[in-house]
Amino acid sequence: MARTSLYLHFAGNAEEAFLFYRSVFQTEFIGPIVRFGDLPPQPGQPPLPADQAKLVMNISLPILGGLVIMGNDAPEAMGKLIQGNNVTINLEPDTRAETDRLFAALKEGGKVEWAPAETAGCSYWGSLIDRFGIEWMFGCTVK
Repeated sequence: MARTSLYLHFAGNAEEAFLFYRSVFQTEFIGPIVRFGDLPPQPGQPPLPADQAKLVMNISLPILGGLVIMGNDAPEAMGKLIQGNNVTINLEPDTRAETDRLFAALKEGGKVEWAPAETAGCSYWGSLIDRFGIEWMFGCTVK
């Protein structure tokens, strides 16, 4: 079955982030957490250092409305990871109560940009940056 997913890269804390997201969205991972150390070494490749072997190579979690977020740790060998405003996840919960619940959970340790409130473009809108540097927007059209 076709699907769309969003892939997030982390600087060594992908597992922590996804455990947090699992608690927020109250869903379960799709399959096991795959670590870099789970891959068989290629011929002539030296063994991975222990700290790199435990890093997450792939993790998947359904969140809302069929969207799946996927992610990994991005070791320096894969290139420089730049966190910033390059990704925003937009959620459109069915109720204001669910909007408030998700917002309250995701703001823990993060930064509120705009608390959910009535707006002209959407009945109830807000945004925040979570403690892992990911920006989340919330738009609930139900009054």
